[in-house]
Amino acid sequence: MIAFISLATIGCSKDDEPMAKVNITAQNTDFDGDVTGQGGSLNKSYTWNNPLATVDYNMDITAASNGSFQLILQDADGAVVLDRTIVAGQGEDSRSGVSQAGVPGEWTVKIVLNNFKGDGSFSISPGN
Repeated sequence: MIAFISLATIGCSKDDEPMAKVNITAQNTDFDGDVTGQGGSLNKSYTWNNPLATVDYNMDITAASNGSFQLILQDADGAVVLDRTIVAGQGEDSRSGVSQAGVPGEWTVKIVLNNFKGDGSFSISPGN
């Protein structure tokens, strides 16, 4: 007698796994980028040269159904001059304005996505 055994493997494809990413589109005088996510989280830092003491910023999310998008800026001395978060489904889906004054030079731009599902964008430029 011959016995047949059938095995089935069930798993998640890579497309179903949580993912989050940042795509920087400009990093000269202005610093711009896009964020996307499928429920993933990330924390990335970039260095940007700001010749002035403040920055003008804009950040928004579109089609986000979950999670948060946080933009943190630190001046050349490491002081936090901006910390803004947009939470999907809670209040406004965009933020803009001017940072607090800081020390010109090499600034740190931090992008934090937590359980983010959707897309968005951000831009910063030397302030007035």
